[in-house]
Amino acid sequence: MKAFTIKGTVKKIDLGMGFWGIVTKDGKEYRPINLAPAMAREGLKVSFQVVPVEEDMGMFMWGETVEIV
Repeated sequence: MKAFTIKGTVKKIDLGMGFWGIVTKDGKEYRPINLAPAMAREGLKVSFQVVPVEEDMGMFMWGETVEIV
């Protein structure tokens, strides 16, 4: 898969057990599977290189699943 850059704001998503997501300025939602604990802070501005992750069946119905590279 080809890597691409996302820039956005870290957000705590309170669905199910809760998880961290990244929301871009234009409203796109990404769910990183390997967000470092130091980056899991509400409102933190971030920029990451990511690759899409193929999931057979995800329990989270929010955003595009990505892996930070």
